[in-house]
Amino acid sequence: MMILDSFAQTPSFNRFTIYLRTRKAFFADIFAGRNHALLTNEQHLRFAAKWMAAAQDATSDGGVSALYSVRTGWDVSYPETTGYIIPTLFNYSCFAQQSIWRERAIRMADWLLSIQLSDGSFPNRTDLVTPLVFDTGQIIFGLISAFRETRSKLYLDSAIRAAQWLITIQSPNGSWLQHSYGGIGHVYYTRVAWALLEVYQEWDDGNLLVAARKNLTWAIDQQLENGWFQNNAFSVGEFPSLHTIAYTVQGLMEAGRILQDQQYIHAAAKAADVLLAKQQKNGALYGVYDQDWHPTVRWSCLTGNAQMSIVWLKQYLSCGNKDYFEAAKKANSYLKSLQNFTSNEPGVKGGIKGSHPINGDYSPYSYPNWAVKFFLDALMLEEQAAALADNSDLAIEGNLHQAG
Repeated sequence: MMILDSFAQTPSFNRFTIYLRTRKAFFADIFAGRNHALLTNEQHLRFAAKWMAAAQDATSDGGVSALYSVRTGWDVSYPETTGYIIPTLFNYSCFAQQSIWRERAIRMADWLLSIQLSDGSFPNRTDLVTPLVFDTGQIIFGLISAFRETRSKLYLDSAIRAAQWLITIQSPNGSWLQHSYGGIGHVYYTRVAWALLEVYQEWDDGNLLVAARKNLTWAIDQQLENGWFQNNAFSVGEFPSLHTIAYTVQGLMEAGRILQDQQYIHAAAKAADVLLAKQQKNGALYGVYDQDWHPTVRWSCLTGNAQMSIVWLKQYLSCGNKDYFEAAKKANSYLKSLQNFTSNEPGVKGGIKGSHPINGDYSPYSYPNWAVKFFLDALMLEEQAAALADNSDLAIEGNLHQAG
C-alpha cells in the first residue's frame, strides 16, 4: 500500500501546528520506547479491533479510514484495504464470539458494492472514479468473503464482474500495465492472481485460471537465484519494501496451494526462508532490501513484519517446521511491544505504526489500517497454530476463513 505524505498535500493546515504535532509524536515515540510487559494475544487483538472500529466510525460511508496521521488526523475511506479487512473482521467475529464485527464487515462490503464502477472495476480512494488493478483485486477478497459468510449472490456477482475486468486488461505476458500503479508491471500483483483464484473456486470459469497462471508464471520469472524479486517495488529504480516483498510471497504461496502447484509454493518459500535468516534477535525485519538481501534502511516496516509472520505461520501449519513458528512468534512479540494502548487519541490507541521509528519512510507519522489488519491476522493465526501445536495435530490451516 502506498499513500503519499499528507503533510505535503494539505497546505490548508497550519504548518506550524502540524510541525509541533509531528515533533511531539517523534519524541513520544523515542522516549516511550517499547512496551516492557506484553499482554495476552487476546488483549492485543481487542485493542487492535477497537482501533479498526474507530477507523470505520471516523468515516460516514461504512468504509475504513485509510490511516490516522498524527499530523492531520483521520483520512478518507480506502476501498482497497477495506476490501481485505472484511475477511479479517469475519475471522475476528468468530474468534471473539461477537457478532458486531460481522455486522461491521457486512457494512464495509455494502459500501464497496455502492462504489463499483460500471465496467466492474473499483476506484482509487482519492477520486472514486479512476480504476486500479491492485485495488480491484484486493476488494475481491472482501466480496468473496462476504458471499461465503452470507451466501448473498450480490457479493459474488460483484466479484465476478471485477474479475472479468481484470482479465480483459491483462497484458499478454501475464502482468498488468493498464491501470496499474505508475503504469508499470509489479510482481506483488500475485495477490491479484490469488484473488482471481478465489473467484474461480466459487465460479468455474477457466479464463480465471488461465489469467492467474499467466501472472504467477510471469512473477516467478522475475525471481533471482537468491530468492529476490525484480520489478517488485512501487516505482522504477526503487528497491522493494518488506511490504511488497511479503505481498508477493503470500500471493504465490496461497495461489500455489489453491492450484496445488509446487513451483509457486517453492518460489514463495525461497524468499520466505531468506527473510527467516535475516530476522533480528528482537524479531524485527528491516523495511527495504536490495537484490543481495542487504537492508538499505535502518527502520522497520511494521506492516511487512506482520505479513511475514502470517507467511511463516502458514508455512508451519503446512509442514510442521517449528523454526517458522518461532520466527512468527518473535515477529508478533516485536509488534505487540510497539502497539500503543495508553494514548488518549483513538487513532493511536491500539494502532500499529507504519514504521518504527515513527519517522521511517513507510507511512511516516501515521497508523495505517492495513498494518492493523495484518497484525490481527497474525495474532489470530498464532493462536490457531499454538492450539494445534498443543494437540500435536498439525494440518493446513482450515479453521479460519481464507483470504486473510
